[in-house]
Amino acid sequence: MRPTILRRLVRRVAPTVAGVLALLTAQPVSAVAAPAAPAAASLVQVTGFGSNPGNLQMFAYTPDGLAAGAPLVVALHGCTQSAGAYYSNSGWPKYADLWGFDVVFPQTTSANNALSCFGWFDQNESTRGKGEAASVVQMVEYAKKTYGSDGRRVYVTGLSAGGGMTADLLAAYPDVFAGGSVASGLPAQCATTQAAASGCQSGPQKLSPAQWGDKVRASYPGWTGPWPRVAIWQGTADYTVQPANATALRDQWTDVWGIGQTPSSTTSLPGSTTRSVYADAAGKPAVETYSVAGMGHGLPVSPGSGTEQCGATAAYFLNTVCSAYHTGLFWGLDEDGPGGEEQGLPAPTGLKVGGVTDTGASLAWDAVVGAASYAVYRDGAKVATTPSTSYTDSGLTPGTTYRWTVAAAGASGTAGTASAAVTATTSGGTAPARCFTASNYAHVTAGRAHTSGGHAYANGSEQDMGLYNVFVTHTLRESPAGHFVIADSGCQA
Repeated sequence: MRPTILRRLVRRVAPTVAGVLALLTAQPVSAVAAPAAPAAASLVQVTGFGSNPGNLQMFAYTPDGLAAGAPLVVALHGCTQSAGAYYSNSGWPKYADLWGFDVVFPQTTSANNALSCFGWFDQNESTRGKGEAASVVQMVEYAKKTYGSDGRRVYVTGLSAGGGMTADLLAAYPDVFAGGSVASGLPAQCATTQAAASGCQSGPQKLSPAQWGDKVRASYPGWTGPWPRVAIWQGTADYTVQPANATALRDQWTDVWGIGQTPSSTTSLPGSTTRSVYADAAGKPAVETYSVAGMGHGLPVSPGSGTEQCGATAAYFLNTVCSAYHTGLFWGLDEDGPGGEEQGLPAPTGLKVGGVTDTGASLAWDAVVGAASYAVYRDGAKVATTPSTSYTDSGLTPGTTYRWTVAAAGASGTAGTASAAVTATTSGGTAPARCFTASNYAHVTAGRAHTSGGHAYANGSEQDMGLYNVFVTHTLRESPAGHFVIADSGCQA
């Protein structure tokens, strides 16, 4: 067992395609308006995480007692699947408990796509600032602000259509995701219409690495890096998403990294799996491919209690090798610091907020021996580096709650463990109320209400809105954010 794994144990003690016909049953989950802490960690639905332009649902798994500053993994299901199925079978919750990180499971529904596929082939859903891609990023921002997830260590993984969307997210949001893992998926922006999707699945265009790389670079023009580190999983007997897609993915991301398509090393893993590593200029793995001999279309899992075993077999969860384990090692989730690097400097203590105004807040903390500078993070994103033990954060929005952490950095500039988080709300700036008139069904799918016993209930006020269907209409007034009341008699925004 790796020393870092032992330390964590001691500390915690504790369109895949239209031809897909199998149906997976989601595990029961409880719907809440905010991530209330259950008696034991479980999959919980979260509503009100943002404007949700892609009409997705958010589910989250947060291990018991997990401190702020932990990594975040976003896991996207395949067609006909659900967040509950991915939670139960993929193996990610096991390593969230073992290594200490949060997991968000986005879910799409038949309201978006007849087979509940993420829209990797639709530029209105898969590009920066639009549709489902924007909804996923809103979930990340919610997790950073609510759970204190470390914005430097956010990763995304997905199977099949979820894998295609993963590649699109990595291309469109390299500023959000530090790494990704595409399982039986498609290259970023392989198809831009549903009509073209089947052509990608049966064998993508024969483009050069530079042409594939251009599709990534065009997804966020002007971005120069750093780029996400990408793992690619593919079965050699996959006749739904052909193995040529794994080759195109490798060509795409090695070109983005500016490295060749010849592996730096090749090793054998359980389940007849071959891992090929493509290292960056510093010798660190930038792209890895995992070819599973004889495996069909699905996510590799390996049920069992061993550290390297995970998941459960089900439709499209195939007993070969634990992909979650090896992907987590590639991302460095088993280590203490960002990117898997051991960080020697401890977390600063005594972080306090003072001098809060409508647009700023003053921070101060205790010095760390050996620190050359300090990195300041607001809502999980780095906002400043300072040599002193104080910092005034400015340009804030009035009447808004923020969360800050601080990490000490040595002479190399590499930040260590983040401090405990502190929060404060800027003064002034009361946000105006917003009004929404829609059917009960639409209110629920938009995250303004939830269901129980066949009825819809307004988030926040818990008012009974009547039957959950498209025939009952209500006006809901939102004030404050995330709190809705029935306002059928008149709603003043």
